[in-house]
Amino acid sequence: MLVQAAAEAAGGQQYPAPALYVVATPIGNLADLTLRALHVLATVDAIACEDTRHSAALLRHFGIAKPLVAVHEHNEREAAAGVIARLARGERVACVSDAGTPAISDPGAALVAAVRAAGYRVVPIPGASSALAALAVAGDASPGGFRFVGFLPARGKERTSALEACAKATVAQVLFEAPHRIESLAAALARACPDRTVTLCRELTKQFETVVTMPARALPGWFEADANRARGEFALVLHTQSGNADDSSHDANDALLAPLLAALPLKQAVALAAEIGGAPRNMLYARALEMKARAAQGDGAG
Repeated sequence: MLVQAAAEAAGGQQYPAPALYVVATPIGNLADLTLRALHVLATVDAIACEDTRHSAALLRHFGIAKPLVAVHEHNEREAAAGVIARLARGERVACVSDAGTPAISDPGAALVAAVRAAGYRVVPIPGASSALAALAVAGDASPGGFRFVGFLPARGKERTSALEACAKATVAQVLFEAPHRIESLAAALARACPDRTVTLCRELTKQFETVVTMPARALPGWFEADANRARGEFALVLHTQSGNADDSSHDANDALLAPLLAALPLKQAVALAAEIGGAPRNMLYARALEMKARAAQGDGAG
Protein backbone atom coordinates (compact mmCIF):
# COMPACT_ATOMS: atom_id res chain seq x y z
CA MET A 1 0.00 0.00 0.00
CA LEU A 2 2.76 2.46 0.92
CA VAL A 3 4.77 1.67 -2.20
CA GLN A 4 1.63 2.19 -4.27
CA ALA A 5 0.98 5.52 -2.54
CA ALA A 6 4.58 6.54 -3.25
CA ALA A 7 4.11 5.70 -6.92
CA GLU A 8 0.95 7.79 -7.07
CA ALA A 9 2.66 10.74 -5.39
CA ALA A 10 6.03 10.61 -7.14
CA GLY A 11 5.48 8.57 -10.30
CA GLY A 12 4.52 11.51 -12.49
CA GLN A 13 8.11 12.72 -12.79
CA GLN A 14 10.51 11.33 -15.37
CA TYR A 15 13.02 8.74 -14.11
CA PRO A 16 15.55 8.40 -16.92
CA ALA A 17 17.46 5.23 -17.70
CA PRO A 18 20.32 4.61 -17.60
CA ALA A 19 21.06 6.68 -14.50
CA LEU A 20 22.49 6.48 -10.99
CA TYR A 21 20.04 7.70 -8.34
CA VAL A 22 21.69 8.99 -5.15
CA VAL A 23 19.00 8.27 -2.56
CA ALA A 24 18.91 9.63 1.00
CA THR A 25 17.65 7.12 3.57
CA PRO A 26 16.58 7.68 7.20
CA ILE A 27 19.18 8.54 9.83
CA GLY A 28 17.17 6.73 12.49
CA ASN A 29 13.43 7.18 12.11
CA LEU A 30 12.08 5.06 9.25
CA ALA A 31 9.25 7.53 8.74
CA ASP A 32 11.80 10.00 7.32
CA LEU A 33 12.13 8.03 4.08
CA THR A 34 10.46 10.24 1.47
CA LEU A 35 7.75 8.97 -0.85
CA ARG A 36 9.96 9.82 -3.82
CA ALA A 37 12.87 7.84 -2.37
CA LEU A 38 10.53 4.91 -1.75
CA HIS A 39 9.28 5.05 -5.34
CA VAL A 40 12.82 5.16 -6.73
CA LEU A 41 13.96 2.21 -4.60
CA ALA A 42 10.98 0.23 -5.88
CA THR A 43 11.66 1.25 -9.49
CA VAL A 44 15.41 0.78 -9.97
CA ASP A 45 16.98 -2.42 -11.27
CA ALA A 46 19.60 -2.69 -8.51
CA ILE A 47 20.77 -0.91 -5.37
CA ALA A 48 24.40 -0.13 -4.54
CA CYS A 49 24.65 0.00 -0.76
CA GLU A 50 27.19 0.47 2.00
CA ASP A 51 26.09 -2.64 3.93
CA THR A 52 23.84 -5.15 2.16
CA ARG A 53 22.49 -6.50 5.46
CA HIS A 54 21.47 -3.06 6.68
CA SER A 55 19.86 -2.08 3.38
CA ALA A 56 18.09 -5.44 3.07
CA ALA A 57 16.40 -4.83 6.42
CA LEU A 58 15.26 -1.37 5.30
CA LEU A 59 13.87 -2.70 2.04
CA ARG A 60 12.07 -5.60 3.78
CA HIS A 61 10.34 -3.09 6.05
CA PHE A 62 8.78 -1.48 2.98
CA GLY A 63 8.18 -4.70 1.06
CA ILE A 64 10.83 -4.10 -1.62
CA ALA A 65 13.10 -6.79 -3.05
CA LYS A 66 15.96 -5.74 -5.32
CA PRO A 67 19.44 -7.03 -6.18
CA LEU A 68 21.97 -5.49 -3.79
CA VAL A 69 25.53 -4.58 -4.70
CA ALA A 70 28.04 -3.88 -1.91
CA VAL A 71 29.77 -0.53 -2.47
CA HIS A 72 31.66 0.54 0.65
CA GLU A 73 34.82 2.43 1.61
CA HIS A 74 37.07 -0.59 0.98
CA ASN A 75 35.86 -1.50 -2.52
CA GLU A 76 34.11 1.60 -3.87
CA ARG A 77 36.40 2.27 -6.83
CA GLU A 78 36.43 -1.36 -7.95
CA ALA A 79 32.67 -1.81 -7.40
CA ALA A 80 32.00 1.27 -9.53
CA ALA A 81 32.97 -0.77 -12.60
CA GLY A 82 30.12 -3.21 -11.90
CA VAL A 83 27.62 -0.37 -11.49
CA ILE A 84 28.79 1.23 -14.74
CA ALA A 85 28.35 -2.14 -16.49
CA ARG A 86 24.73 -2.17 -15.33
CA LEU A 87 24.24 1.38 -16.62
CA ALA A 88 25.73 0.33 -19.95
CA ARG A 89 22.90 -2.23 -20.16
CA GLY A 90 20.39 0.59 -19.75
CA GLU A 91 19.57 -0.02 -16.08
CA ARG A 92 18.65 2.33 -13.29
CA VAL A 93 20.78 1.91 -10.16
CA ALA A 94 20.20 3.49 -6.75
CA CYS A 95 23.06 4.40 -4.42
CA VAL A 96 22.32 4.38 -0.67
CA SER A 97 24.41 4.49 2.49
CA ASP A 98 23.54 3.02 5.88
CA ALA A 99 21.94 6.30 6.97
CA GLY A 100 21.39 9.74 5.52
CA THR A 101 22.66 11.13 2.25
CA PRO A 102 25.34 9.10 0.42
CA ALA A 103 28.65 10.65 -0.66
CA ILE A 104 28.71 13.06 2.31
CA SER A 105 31.00 11.47 4.91
CA ASP A 106 29.52 8.11 3.88
CA PRO A 107 30.65 6.15 0.78
CA GLY A 108 29.30 7.20 -2.60
CA ALA A 109 31.47 10.09 -3.79
CA ALA A 110 33.92 7.89 -5.71
CA LEU A 111 31.01 6.00 -7.30
CA VAL A 112 29.31 9.23 -8.37
CA ALA A 113 32.55 10.58 -9.83
CA ALA A 114 33.17 7.36 -11.77
CA VAL A 115 29.63 7.30 -13.15
CA ARG A 116 29.86 10.91 -14.27
CA ALA A 117 33.28 10.29 -15.85
CA ALA A 118 31.74 7.39 -17.78
CA GLY A 119 29.17 9.78 -19.21
CA TYR A 120 26.06 8.64 -17.33
CA ARG A 121 23.51 10.77 -15.54
CA VAL A 122 23.43 11.09 -11.75
CA VAL A 123 20.07 12.03 -10.18
CA PRO A 124 19.77 13.31 -6.58
CA ILE A 125 16.88 12.07 -4.44
CA PRO A 126 17.20 14.31 -1.35
CA GLY A 127 16.07 13.53 2.15
CA ALA A 128 17.47 13.01 5.64
CA SER A 129 20.87 14.52 6.50
CA SER A 130 22.25 14.61 10.03
CA ALA A 131 24.56 17.49 9.09
CA LEU A 132 21.71 19.73 7.93
CA ALA A 133 19.44 18.62 10.78
CA ALA A 134 22.10 19.62 13.31
CA LEU A 135 22.75 22.94 11.59
CA ALA A 136 19.03 23.71 11.50
CA VAL A 137 18.48 23.19 15.23
CA ALA A 138 21.66 25.12 16.05
CA GLY A 139 19.91 28.26 14.80
CA ASP A 140 23.15 29.70 13.47
CA ALA A 141 22.25 30.74 9.93
CA SER A 142 24.99 33.01 8.66
CA PRO A 143 25.64 34.83 5.36
CA GLY A 144 29.15 33.41 5.62
CA GLY A 145 27.83 29.88 5.18
CA PHE A 146 29.14 26.86 7.04
CA ARG A 147 31.89 24.26 6.78
CA PHE A 148 31.20 20.55 6.78
CA VAL A 149 34.00 18.76 8.65
CA GLY A 150 32.48 15.34 9.29
CA PHE A 151 34.60 12.86 11.24
CA LEU A 152 37.98 14.15 12.38
CA PRO A 153 41.04 11.90 12.02
CA ALA A 154 40.92 9.25 14.75
CA ARG A 155 44.24 10.00 16.42
CA GLY A 156 47.70 11.52 16.28
CA LYS A 157 48.97 14.73 14.74
CA GLU A 158 46.29 14.71 12.06
CA ARG A 159 43.54 14.87 14.70
CA THR A 160 45.33 17.61 16.63
CA SER A 161 45.83 19.68 13.48
CA ALA A 162 42.20 19.24 12.45
CA LEU A 163 40.99 20.35 15.90
CA GLU A 164 43.21 23.42 15.78
CA ALA A 165 41.82 24.32 12.36
CA CYS A 166 38.26 24.00 13.66
CA ALA A 167 39.04 26.23 16.64
CA LYS A 168 40.51 28.93 14.39
CA ALA A 169 37.81 28.92 11.72
CA THR A 170 35.17 31.61 12.24
CA VAL A 171 32.32 30.07 10.23
CA ALA A 172 29.87 27.52 11.63
CA GLN A 173 31.20 23.97 11.32
CA VAL A 174 29.48 20.58 11.45
CA LEU A 175 31.39 17.67 12.99
CA PHE A 176 30.49 14.02 13.47
CA GLU A 177 31.86 11.80 16.23
CA ALA A 178 31.57 8.20 17.35
CA PRO A 179 30.51 7.35 20.94
CA HIS A 180 33.89 5.95 21.99
CA ARG A 181 35.61 9.24 21.08
CA ILE A 182 32.98 11.84 21.98
CA GLU A 183 34.26 12.58 25.49
CA SER A 184 37.79 12.98 24.17
CA LEU A 185 36.48 15.41 21.55
CA ALA A 186 34.52 17.32 24.21
CA ALA A 187 37.67 17.72 26.32
CA ALA A 188 39.71 18.81 23.29
CA LEU A 189 37.14 21.45 22.28
CA ALA A 190 36.98 22.72 25.86
CA ARG A 191 40.73 23.29 25.74
CA ALA A 192 40.99 24.62 22.19
CA CYS A 193 38.01 27.01 22.11
CA PRO A 194 36.40 27.22 25.59
CA ASP A 195 34.21 30.23 24.74
CA ARG A 196 32.93 28.85 21.43
CA THR A 197 29.23 28.01 21.47
CA VAL A 198 28.53 24.38 20.55
CA THR A 199 25.25 22.68 19.72
CA LEU A 200 25.53 18.95 20.39
CA CYS A 201 23.03 16.60 18.76
CA ARG A 202 22.83 13.02 19.97
CA GLU A 203 20.78 10.25 18.34
CA LEU A 204 18.98 12.58 15.93
CA THR A 205 15.45 11.40 15.01
CA LYS A 206 15.70 8.42 17.38
CA GLN A 207 13.93 7.65 20.67
CA PHE A 208 16.60 9.24 22.87
CA GLU A 209 17.27 12.28 20.68
CA THR A 210 19.06 15.04 22.62
CA VAL A 211 19.94 18.56 21.48
CA VAL A 212 21.85 20.89 23.83
CA THR A 213 23.68 24.18 23.33
CA MET A 214 26.46 25.40 25.62
CA PRO A 215 29.95 26.89 25.64
CA ALA A 216 32.62 24.34 24.70
CA ARG A 217 34.12 24.61 28.18
CA ALA A 218 30.94 23.06 29.64
CA LEU A 219 30.93 19.97 27.40
CA PRO A 220 33.09 17.71 29.63
CA GLY A 221 30.92 18.45 32.66
CA TRP A 222 27.76 17.70 30.69
CA PHE A 223 29.04 14.24 29.82
CA GLU A 224 30.33 13.59 33.35
CA ALA A 225 26.88 14.32 34.77
CA ASP A 226 25.38 11.20 33.12
CA ALA A 227 27.31 8.26 31.61
CA ASN A 228 24.40 7.52 29.25
CA ARG A 229 25.03 10.80 27.44
CA ALA A 230 28.09 9.30 25.73
CA ARG A 231 26.00 6.65 23.97
CA GLY A 232 24.80 6.94 20.41
CA GLU A 233 25.86 8.87 17.33
CA PHE A 234 26.78 12.54 17.51
CA ALA A 235 26.67 15.60 15.27
CA LEU A 236 28.09 18.85 16.64
CA VAL A 237 27.86 22.40 15.38
CA LEU A 238 30.61 24.84 16.32
CA HIS A 239 28.80 28.14 16.02
CA THR A 240 30.19 31.15 14.21
CA GLN A 241 32.41 33.30 16.37
CA SER A 242 29.90 36.15 16.08
CA GLY A 243 27.17 33.81 17.38
CA ASN A 244 28.76 33.48 20.81
CA ALA A 245 27.24 35.23 23.79
CA ASP A 246 29.09 38.42 24.66
CA ASP A 247 30.34 39.41 28.10
CA SER A 248 27.30 41.54 28.90
CA SER A 249 24.89 38.66 28.32
CA HIS A 250 27.07 36.41 30.49
CA ASP A 251 27.03 39.04 33.23
CA ALA A 252 23.24 39.38 33.05
CA ASN A 253 22.73 35.61 33.18
CA ASP A 254 25.17 35.26 36.08
CA ALA A 255 23.43 38.01 38.02
CA LEU A 256 20.11 36.24 37.55
CA LEU A 257 21.41 32.73 38.28
CA ALA A 258 23.55 33.47 41.35
CA PRO A 259 20.75 34.13 43.89
CA LEU A 260 18.57 31.38 42.41
CA LEU A 261 21.36 28.80 42.71
CA ALA A 262 21.92 29.84 46.30
CA ALA A 263 18.27 29.15 47.17
CA LEU A 264 17.12 26.38 44.81
CA PRO A 265 18.29 23.07 43.30
CA LEU A 266 20.12 23.54 40.01
CA LYS A 267 17.32 22.42 37.67
CA GLN A 268 14.73 24.60 39.39
CA ALA A 269 17.08 27.59 39.39
CA VAL A 270 17.73 27.19 35.66
CA ALA A 271 14.05 26.77 34.83
CA LEU A 272 13.14 29.91 36.75
CA ALA A 273 16.01 31.90 35.23
CA ALA A 274 14.88 30.89 31.74
CA GLU A 275 11.33 31.95 32.51
CA ILE A 276 12.41 35.31 33.93
CA GLY A 277 15.21 36.24 31.53
CA GLY A 278 14.18 34.45 28.36
CA ALA A 279 17.63 32.97 27.65
CA PRO A 280 17.79 29.39 26.28
CA ARG A 281 17.50 26.83 29.07
CA ASN A 282 20.36 24.70 27.74
CA MET A 283 22.70 27.69 27.76
CA LEU A 284 21.64 28.66 31.29
CA TYR A 285 22.11 25.09 32.47
CA ALA A 286 25.65 25.01 31.11
CA ARG A 287 26.39 28.39 32.69
CA ALA A 288 25.00 27.21 36.04
CA LEU A 289 27.27 24.15 35.93
CA GLU A 290 30.25 26.45 35.38
CA MET A 291 29.25 28.69 38.28
CA LYS A 292 28.82 25.75 40.64
CA ALA A 293 32.19 24.31 39.55
CA ARG A 294 33.92 27.63 40.21
CA ALA A 295 32.24 27.91 43.59
CA ALA A 296 33.36 24.39 44.53
CA GLN A 297 36.94 25.20 43.53
CA GLY A 298 36.80 28.34 45.62
CA ASP A 299 35.59 26.41 48.66
CA GLY A 300 38.36 23.86 48.18
CA ALA A 301 41.01 26.55 47.99
CA GLY A 302 39.83 27.98 51.30
